[in-house]
Amino acid sequence: MADRSTDHDAESTDDFVLAGTPDAFERLWTPHRLAYVSKGQSQVTDEASCPFCAAPQRDDEASLIVTRGKTCYVVMNLYPYNPGHLLVCPYRHVPDYTDLTVEETAEFAELSQIGMQVLRTVSRAAGFNLGMNQGKVGGAGIAEHLHQHIVPRWGGDGNFLPIIAQTKNVTGTIGDMRSIIAEAWQAEAQQFREKQAAQHKE
Repeated sequence: MADRSTDHDAESTDDFVLAGTPDAFERLWTPHRLAYVSKGQSQVTDEASCPFCAAPQRDDEASLIVTRGKTCYVVMNLYPYNPGHLLVCPYRHVPDYTDLTVEETAEFAELSQIGMQVLRTVSRAAGFNLGMNQGKVGGAGIAEHLHQHIVPRWGGDGNFLPIIAQTKNVTGTIGDMRSIIAEAWQAEAQQFREKQAAQHKE
């Protein structure tokens, strides 16, 4: 076997003589995502292993819950696309939007609407991405338990980092955003319902 040249060694090691091919990429190390990434869809097999079933069993701050309704609740996304990224979840462990009852569907929608209003107030969100990824092939991170994303958007928030470097710069901590949103929720919910009631009378 031919000896490896010193030039080849130089190309495949760094200044500390560690193996690897140098490239132009900067890396943001996120070891907290390892459990999510390594297990993927297989991490949720039933209600006992479902984080959306476990969250309501703990206190709101520990679970990052913003508000609790009768059939559904709102929680911060642990891996947000933007600060204030919310998830609306039914308490019941159901996978599909068509599995919701009429009552659940109504509250699911209302909490989504109020969530948008709260984010407009506390962070001046200029737009939103709302969506439910249904099933594994539909891109759902946790397909076994239905959840809707509410992602606040601002002009210029889609800069070059997500496009070129697959990196998202999030400017607010999840805990701080949860506190701000939770504190504003009740007042915004009341205003929203009063507006709905007034429109119903017209």
